[in-house]
Amino acid sequence: MKRPSRRYLIPVLILMLLAAGLLTYRLVQRGPQEIPDASEVAEQLPEKEVILYFGSVDGSGLVAEAREVTDGEDEALVAEIVQALAAGSRDGLIAVLPATTRLLGYSEQKGVATLDFSKELITAHPGGSMSELLTVYGLVDTMAVNFPHIRKVRFLVKGQPVETLKGHVDLRRPVAADFRYASPSTEDAASTLQENP
Repeated sequence: MKRPSRRYLIPVLILMLLAAGLLTYRLVQRGPQEIPDASEVAEQLPEKEVILYFGSVDGSGLVAEAREVTDGEDEALVAEIVQALAAGSRDGLIAVLPATTRLLGYSEQKGVATLDFSKELITAHPGGSMSELLTVYGLVDTMAVNFPHIRKVRFLVKGQPVETLKGHVDLRRPVAADFRYASPSTEDAASTLQENP
């Protein structure tokens, strides 16, 4: 096999050097590209108004609070809503989830949402029958009002079914939404949101 002639290699090398020089010149002329700030990117994401249920100031029921969260597919939106519930009320209402609670997983089948929580849902929960009712129905009603196709919620902790949080509310089966614990104005807000998703 013949080796390529040197008279072809020199022009090819010159062309390659010219191309590299031209590319370098163009990159230098363009200058540094601005990378958008993370807060600017977050501002560009679409938002959605949701209704969150928190405990009333006297702890006797649930009260709705409107909140803007980042919109997205159901799984991402559920995670945003759970995070907002754990962050607590902006109107001085009682939190229904311990602040350290994290959502580990979400799935939905035939109107039943399965929510898998970190252990803090139980270990950081204050206990008490009314507090437990507010946690369970604050979460289930929040899911039902923001996702009309969800009618029940199954609770898991670290991937495992739980019988109860602190011994008061039976969680062995999926829990259906129940707005009896919500104040009347809260129910009106819920129906308005469902009519205008």
